[in-house]
Amino acid sequence: MRLVIVAVGRLKAGPERELCARYLDRAGKGGRVLGLSGPDVIEIAESAARRPEDRMADEGSGILGALPDPGAVIALDPRGRETSSEELAADIAALRDRGVRALSFLIGGADGLSEAARGRADRLVAFGRATFPHQLVRVMMAEQIYRATTILSGHPYHKA
Repeated sequence: MRLVIVAVGRLKAGPERELCARYLDRAGKGGRVLGLSGPDVIEIAESAARRPEDRMADEGSGILGALPDPGAVIALDPRGRETSSEELAADIAALRDRGVRALSFLIGGADGLSEAARGRADRLVAFGRATFPHQLVRVMMAEQIYRATTILSGHPYHKA
């Protein structure tokens, strides 16, 4: 199963980009033996629209157009359900075992995800009740994907 992060905005050179790349590389190496490919990152341009609703709509169209089809979608949204790392790993394994071809994780821009993007998601997940910059959320998602591969493979990285 192909793992994809579809995110609004680009990570500029710096520590966030380096850390994200490190986790994606680790996840890619660990995921291969588990039947997972990627994780790939698809970056959607940030909208220049004036109104937040218009920006979210523009970015949402880009997100929806970038989704691999067919596939499952998990959207990161502060209104979603908090999920443990073990639950996320189990969800990834269950989707893979059902023969789902791709699993996309959606990360909106500074204004969040459009209703259309949220509506396409099979599940909404929150990284807690706090608000985080979308660039940092991408690093956190990459780490959680890596952590999921270690949980599924029995690697000692995850200490529960």
